[in-house]
Amino acid sequence: MVKHIVLWRLKDSAHGNPKAENARLIKQKLESLRGVVPGLLSIEVGIDFGKTEQSFDVALYAEFESKKALEGYQDHPAHKAAVAFIREARDERFVVDYEP
Repeated sequence: MVKHIVLWRLKDSAHGNPKAENARLIKQKLESLRGVVPGLLSIEVGIDFGKTEQSFDVALYAEFESKKALEGYQDHPAHKAAVAFIREARDERFVVDYEP
C-alpha cells in the first residue's frame, strides 16, 4: 500500500472564484475520482477551518494499492483535469508519498 498526502495553499481568487469556492471545487473534483482511477483504494479531501498563518487551505489523503497504481493515478485523464484546475488556483503545494 502507498499513502499520498498533498497540501495546498490557494490564491485569494482564481478561475473567477474566491478561495473558498475553489477549495470546494477542488474537493469535489478530487473526490469524484473515487471509483474511477484503478488502484485508488480511498481518497479524502479536507478544507481547513483554522485559517491560521501556518494553515494550508486544502489537504488530500489517498491510499493506493501500489506505487504503480499511484503512477497510474498521476497519468489518468480525470486526475490530469483536476490538476489543471488546481494548478491555476494554488500558490503552494507540498506532497509526501510513502509506504507504511
